Amino acid sequence: MGRMSLAQSHNPAENTGAALELLDVLCTLLLGAEDELNGLDRAIGDGDHGGNLARASRSLSELRPELAELSMGEAVTRAGRAVVMSVGGASGPLYGTLLMEMGKALPDEPGPGDWAAAFAAGVDGVARRGRSAEGDKTMLDVLAPASRALSEEASADLHEALAAMRAAAEDGFETSRGLRAKRGRAAYVGERSVGHDDPGARSALLCVGAVADFLGENKG
Repeated sequence: MGRMSLAQSHNPAENTGAALELLDVLCTLLLGAEDELNGLDRAIGDGDHGGNLARASRSLSELRPELAELSMGEAVTRAGRAVVMSVGGASGPLYGTLLMEMGKALPDEPGPGDWAAAFAAGVDGVARRGRSAEGDKTMLDVLAPASRALSEEASADLHEALAAMRAAAEDGFETSRGLRAKRGRAAYVGERSVGHDDPGARSALLCVGAVADFLGENKG
């Protein structure tokens, strides 16, 4: 039997287990991408984006036994708080806020529409926390279009919704390359940021792709 979809079970404990399995996938991914993300950040920032996300991943791995005792929404919220507390720079507060706001919006037995609404709440939280908007050359250039696509396709076939989310994230990432950074350390390099991949947008794209793969492979 394959792994379960996050929206498949009516058992809250199983839902938490599935969410933590996805969290494990994301942590492994970000640990493996540490050097790539640091390299992107060195070009237009301070070079620590990959290291900060690797630190967050290790923190969440250590927290996993505690998270397993919580409901899914509580576990996602607690994971977000841990990221905010354990990681410096901009990435910790922003990714932590994404998780916290998603966790607060999730019911115990979420359907596709609930996940779309939770993702939207998380993205709104990132925008507020970072005082940024789509077009500022940040992770929002990936997360915002991905969230809109998922919301628009939430009632469609799961694979269609995930494909739309991934495509929107990829388009947003490609568009962000040509933008001038308006937030974070990259804003200080001015026009030199144009043509460079934003590390936050890249890490967001990696995460959106991993979520799409996980849910697509494990449809009930």
